[in-house]
Amino acid sequence: MAIKQLKFFQMNNLPIRYKLIIMFLLISILPSIGLGLLIDYTVERIVGRQVNENTIQLIGKVNRSLEFYVSNMQNMTYLIAFDPGVRQFLQRSSGGEAGADDEYTMRKFLQGFTTLYSEIAGIMVVNGKGEYISNELYARSDRTLTEESWYKAAVNSKGIFKIVGKPSGRNITSHANYTEDEVISVARAILNPETQQVEGVVLIDLKLRVIAEAVKDVRLGKTGYLLVIDNDGSHIYSPAKPIIRDIPKEWALEGGAGSFAKTVQGEELQFIYRKSTFTDWTTVGVFSTKESALEVQEIRFYVISFVFFLSLLSIAAAIYLAYSMSRPINQLMSFMQKAESGDMTIRYWGEREDEVGQLGRSFNTMLAQVNRLLLLTELQGKQKREAELRSLQAHIKPHFLYNTLDTIHWMARNKGAEDVAEVVQSLSRLFRIGLSKGNDIIPLSDEIEHIQSYLAIQKTRYKDKLNYTLDVEDDVRHLYVLKLLLQPIVENAIYHGIKERRRPGHIAITAKAEDGSLLLRISDDGKGMTPEKLTGLRQAIAGSVVTQTDGMDSADNRKEWQDQGYGIQNVQARIQLTFGERYGMAIDSEEGVGTTVTIVHPILKDITG
Repeated sequence: MAIKQLKFFQMNNLPIRYKLIIMFLLISILPSIGLGLLIDYTVERIVGRQVNENTIQLIGKVNRSLEFYVSNMQNMTYLIAFDPGVRQFLQRSSGGEAGADDEYTMRKFLQGFTTLYSEIAGIMVVNGKGEYISNELYARSDRTLTEESWYKAAVNSKGIFKIVGKPSGRNITSHANYTEDEVISVARAILNPETQQVEGVVLIDLKLRVIAEAVKDVRLGKTGYLLVIDNDGSHIYSPAKPIIRDIPKEWALEGGAGSFAKTVQGEELQFIYRKSTFTDWTTVGVFSTKESALEVQEIRFYVISFVFFLSLLSIAAAIYLAYSMSRPINQLMSFMQKAESGDMTIRYWGEREDEVGQLGRSFNTMLAQVNRLLLLTELQGKQKREAELRSLQAHIKPHFLYNTLDTIHWMARNKGAEDVAEVVQSLSRLFRIGLSKGNDIIPLSDEIEHIQSYLAIQKTRYKDKLNYTLDVEDDVRHLYVLKLLLQPIVENAIYHGIKERRRPGHIAITAKAEDGSLLLRISDDGKGMTPEKLTGLRQAIAGSVVTQTDGMDSADNRKEWQDQGYGIQNVQARIQLTFGERYGMAIDSEEGVGTTVTIVHPILKDITG
């Protein structure tokens, strides 16, 4: 398993040009090889089947030629048997006599067959007493011909045409002196029509050259050939130099036709045979399986040549395409490496419209953005350092002011100025909670105390013109909230709502838990806002997060924030930057009726939440 993973990772570590080359080669060469193998397999099967079918057709034609010659000889035996002169000659066995003229007439009659049919080597008619008539054949000795095997075979066939085979060891010869391997004999017994007794036998010798002429021109490959065997397996015809001389009996040629393969002397041979039902001879085609596939080998050569040249072309095309595709990627990679080393001025230059070109342009955009962010980070770092310095410089001021106010508070009480002491105490609490030891999240109870101190100071200023109520549920007082949420909103309610009306005004502050959130609601019955002004303020609040976090804002932008309620935007930005866009403020206002601001704050049960 580890080895497989190692190989896989090694493949992943290859350069992209090598991967492209491998991919192109797999796409082009593998299908070509597969197609070549499929063509080779298909052609081999089709050609092999066609060779077998053609061989069987050739064997069929040879069988029909042989059947034609044997059929002619059969017809001759019938014609000879029905000839009156022959009939008279056969009846001599029953005491009849024939003159010299009759015998001459019969010889002329038989000579006519040998003259018309050159394939006939000789015809002999033998009667029951062993006497015979023939122009070409004669007995070797005085031994009666009725004892010959061919004569007995014809008699046993009861008048049915009989192919005797090669004339081995018979007491007959011919004027042409044909050997037993040059002719084949057929015989037929002539029966008395009335008694069905055998009166004699007609013997005809067929020249084997006509069989050879029908068979020898059939070539199966370079060395393949046809041979003809009889029912006993003896050769009727075989070529001069056969691959195999005899077909063993254990290779039984079953059925009327078929094929099989055998290994003879280390060579694979194919045998295809078909038997003639008329002659009982079997014609067998013998050829080497190697020679039977010459066409296949030729086609295979062309297929291999095609695959070879296609592979060469595919390799060249794969190398070219891989280089053309990987070169711009490598260029882009070198640009990235230079950028990685710190050179942010490098840029991709190219007019490509493909994915590489788009990636290069995105790379340029990314570098520009990185440069901008680096400048912004540098500016923010500088501003932060300046703010820390200012904070350090001013750190002592709130504590000094807080301590001074505490001193004034006790001096006012010693002098009996309770109203002055109350205002100073409220202002002192205001500063104390505002400092909160530097914490940004404080208990809600401290936030409520802070806004009470602020309202107490404002109440001292505006007297009866300002009234307020606080309704905070007990089960939310222990929760934590962002510091200074309420004061900017209450300040806006006083200066832009209560102050603008002639009658006394009222501010109601409520705090409760609802739907899993803390709701802080500040309502006033002041002047309210027109729909246009409310829309503008809502839009300003909606963009407050972007506005507050833009470190490169201009003085005009800051003035615009102040015009549209900078304190409210600041509260909205702090809530959403801290807790997400789910939380924040919602403002509802109606001109002449008043304004309600609802703050949705998450429920925090401890200072870490």
